[in-house]
Amino acid sequence: MPKESSSQTNSLLGTPEQLRDPNYTPPIGFAVPLGIQHVLAMFIANVTPAIIICGAAGFGFGSNSPDFGNMVYMMQMCMFLAGITTLLQTIGIGPVGSRLPIVQGTSFAFIPILIPLVAGQGVAAMAVVTGGVLVGGLVQAAIAPFVGRLRFALPPLVTGLIVLMIGLSLLRVGVQYAAGGVPAMNTPAFGSLENWLIAGVVIATTLGFKFFCKGMLSVSSVLIGLIVGYVVAYMFGQVSFGNVARAGYFELPKILPFGIEFTMTAIIGVTLMSLISAIETVGDVSGITKGGADREATDVEIKGATFADGLGTAFSSFFGALPNTSFSQNVGLIAMTKVMSRHVVTFGGIFLIICGLIPKIGAVIASIPITVLGGGVIVMFGMVVSSGVKMLADVDWTSRNMLIFALSVSVGLGLMLEPSALQHAHPVVKSLLATGLLPAASIAIVLNLAIPEEVKADQVDEAVEKAEQADVSTVEAKEVHA
Repeated sequence: MPKESSSQTNSLLGTPEQLRDPNYTPPIGFAVPLGIQHVLAMFIANVTPAIIICGAAGFGFGSNSPDFGNMVYMMQMCMFLAGITTLLQTIGIGPVGSRLPIVQGTSFAFIPILIPLVAGQGVAAMAVVTGGVLVGGLVQAAIAPFVGRLRFALPPLVTGLIVLMIGLSLLRVGVQYAAGGVPAMNTPAFGSLENWLIAGVVIATTLGFKFFCKGMLSVSSVLIGLIVGYVVAYMFGQVSFGNVARAGYFELPKILPFGIEFTMTAIIGVTLMSLISAIETVGDVSGITKGGADREATDVEIKGATFADGLGTAFSSFFGALPNTSFSQNVGLIAMTKVMSRHVVTFGGIFLIICGLIPKIGAVIASIPITVLGGGVIVMFGMVVSSGVKMLADVDWTSRNMLIFALSVSVGLGLMLEPSALQHAHPVVKSLLATGLLPAASIAIVLNLAIPEEVKADQVDEAVEKAEQADVSTVEAKEVHA
């Protein structure tokens, strides 16, 4: 029955040829819900980086900071700019944009780089972030014509390691949130049974809907888990609607709300991650065309997507937002629905823009207790780790590759766990290396390029066989000539 129902739905959407065409628009009654489904699949993940960065800076959840409203504003901008940059991808402007159903959103990958820049420094630190994001985005846009040529330096061994390190660096944040957040640390409330119970409800609900439901309910499992956890937290008296009541119904974005400041630490860190983000975008474009249309991505599509990724990030900085990138979870959604229409995602982008202009939506999200969010991000960050492991599964684990992986993880994770080992390093160098991510990525890239591939026994046998065949052919040729 489910297969019959699915085929009936697809026939109403359009023919198989139409569904594989990015320029096709399904009937509006299907196109709008499908677009909103894309938004629901990435909604929480899109605003979570802003919540984490604001929390690290000291004006986030549980801080009782007078600057808490800035976090609400940043969440609005996450939605607003995700919508704007999504339209940049789906509609495009000249060479900018892939004209594919790519959903853009705030990137998790930059969090390990940004946390040391803002840690405990309040709103003032956001000016440094703005400067780094602007330069990083422009650099990414500048390499768009050449991004295809950089892929040789980032095989699955390197990209899988990078994604794995991003996930590992975030796991601590998820556990801290589930236990009550940084403001609750060193108090009896931190790690209380009540906090873990609420976080556990979110995790259990998410898993239940993910694996025991289908379609929309499965795709939106994290969002549903957060809603159920929110209700449980309300029953425990952890929800306050004060900020929701005070929030307005409409607010336009502000230009450089936190100012702008350029520092070498921020510029180098964000720029290096932007290069990696560009390669991830190439992978997402390839995943969309392969999963939705069973074809390879064209060079024009890859260049356009990278242009939009970089310029979208640079544009976001002017409104105090964080780096933007293509969202991989929506790539999977396209593979599942088999609807390649870019106009479907355009409707989703418009919906995000509307949400970003309504402060009350941001205030409602900000009313989610940190323990509820902790349950959700434990799942999301764990999935980042799993994605890295999945990419590493494609690696041929020769002694060469094992050594590269071992050294990269040892140094990267070691510095992440013991940053005091860098106490004699220059402050800029210390900030970059203490993330663990950049040293691990740098070591993996350099060693992968420097150490030659191992020659397998079967390759040797094949080469010998070819050489023998060549000798025989030469002898025969001489005999014929004679």
